[in-house]
Amino acid sequence: MQLNKFTETTTELHRLAELCKTNSVINQDLYDKYNVKRGLRDVDGSGVLTGLTEISDVIGFTREDGVIKPCEGKLYYRGYDIEDIVKGFITDNRFGFEEITYLLLFGRLPNKQELMQFSSMLGNYRTLPNSFVRDIIMKAPSPNLMNALSRCVLTLYSYDDRAEDISVENVLRQSLELIALFPVLSVYGFQVYSHYHEGQSLIIHSPLPHYSTAENILHMLRPNSEFSKLEARILDMALVLHAEHGGGNNSTFTTHVVTSSGTDTYSAIAAALGSLKGPKHGGANIKVVKMFDDLKSNVRDTRDKDELEEYLLKILHKEAFDKTGLIYGVGHAVYSMSDPRARVFKTFVKKLCEEKNRLDEFELYDTVEQLASEIIPRERKMYKGVSANVDFYSGLVYSLLGLPPEMFTPIFAIARIAGWSAHRIEELVNPTKIIRPAYMNVQEHLPYIKMSDRK
Repeated sequence: MQLNKFTETTTELHRLAELCKTNSVINQDLYDKYNVKRGLRDVDGSGVLTGLTEISDVIGFTREDGVIKPCEGKLYYRGYDIEDIVKGFITDNRFGFEEITYLLLFGRLPNKQELMQFSSMLGNYRTLPNSFVRDIIMKAPSPNLMNALSRCVLTLYSYDDRAEDISVENVLRQSLELIALFPVLSVYGFQVYSHYHEGQSLIIHSPLPHYSTAENILHMLRPNSEFSKLEARILDMALVLHAEHGGGNNSTFTTHVVTSSGTDTYSAIAAALGSLKGPKHGGANIKVVKMFDDLKSNVRDTRDKDELEEYLLKILHKEAFDKTGLIYGVGHAVYSMSDPRARVFKTFVKKLCEEKNRLDEFELYDTVEQLASEIIPRERKMYKGVSANVDFYSGLVYSLLGLPPEMFTPIFAIARIAGWSAHRIEELVNPTKIIRPAYMNVQEHLPYIKMSDRK
């Protein structure tokens, strides 16, 4: 009897789904007729201007005599070139994520004393409410850590006596707490899930207040808490490069949109997490790793450029991997000639591959990057070139660090919460109308049909 009900329900759902598909299709010619900016993008690929920000600048094009031309990509945090910032961290041999977070939130670089106080504050905020791990994280662990993270963020609302207070001071306090807690929530969520669903030993390490964010991630994640200095510094660099990327990226724009409604911090950040989870945004690095696994299974000699090119062409023609026609990690909505984050990251990737005795892996990625950058514009007949983006190498780095694939997107979130928080505060400091772009209705108006006259 139950089986019959299940079959009936499945059949009815299928019928209703077909109705959705049939009656939700919009004539694609109408988008051109009404000059609709699909994806809030102009036909040349540049974004439609919807707001102003001082937090970061993403440059992939220049304008000369009204003509848009691609250029080498540049990324600025509060006016500072990210490549110059990274050089400063290397020169001084220090971790950078905490300093970048300070810069993004407060608009200027901290001095030594200010940075020490700020890092100490984050360390003190890395304490979860009593019984939170037992009552929230350990109950109904989710196979997707982004959903688990969202649930934790929304639940923290219940532990906050001033959850609805959207004054800048209170939102800053909430933001700092979330920035500090994201590594803890993410790692504990993974540990609990792998224990209950994969039979792994459950080992919970408390975060150490004197450790940097990157050090704490490795310390909490690894059973023996051990890591090399290079491993921690490269993970820190990944956090620095992922911390912010303009107001127009999907999750940050989501933060602006939701914040403009006047809602609370926990709801705004949960919405941003939902956006970042998508494979077209934060989940891209997992796709890159899976794509390379598929490549290794289907290419006999990964040193043979002709074989590699043949495989990449199959991907583009929707004949290989996930049949989407996408070479993941290559191409970007803004950057065309180069992604500055990938440029910076690539040098660190090579060092890590050398330490792990995996230079052959680096050489494979390097070759695929070169081939894809040539093949995609040729096959797609694109107006602009393409290059590797930061996701192309971040998945490889996380794999070399022994981070489980389930943690890849949460690592992105651990970094980007700094940028989201800065943009949320900027939206509150500069209040405007609720963000509400227009959608044109193209359904003709119909006379109502009485029930007795319907077929």
